[in-house]
Amino acid sequence: MESQEDLVIDIPKERMRFFGGAGKMLLPSPATVATLIEKVPEHNLITTRLLCQELTNQFKVKGTCPVTTRKAVQAIAHDPTKKVPYWRVIQANGALISRLPGGVDGQTTLLRKEGFVVDRKGKVAKVKNFRERLVRFH
Repeated sequence: MESQEDLVIDIPKERMRFFGGAGKMLLPSPATVATLIEKVPEHNLITTRLLCQELTNQFKVKGTCPVTTRKAVQAIAHDPTKKVPYWRVIQANGALISRLPGGVDGQTTLLRKEGFVVDRKGKVAKVKNFRERLVRFH
């Protein structure tokens, strides 16, 4: 079960290498992640990495837990009461996220409605030219 509030904790020793040393790390709540996703305009995308970077900047911490962020995106996507455009969140390499409602097929359908081209030829479905459509908050 995800926390309903944001938590700022000390980076665990086993994660210090990933975050580049000691400091504070954010465990974002689904509400905080949803607020950020809602700022992504139609016809634009955000990667899970960019979500973490933006949250890190907002909370002035050393890093944001990518696992907690991904779980928050999944919780948002699977909550039928939320009207958050979760399908605009993709992986850092442009790949779609299979754990969203409808899997890759569901995300492909929603992205195509916004004019994105999804390449399904390789092992992983990816948004073509996704870098051109990434949202910039600063």
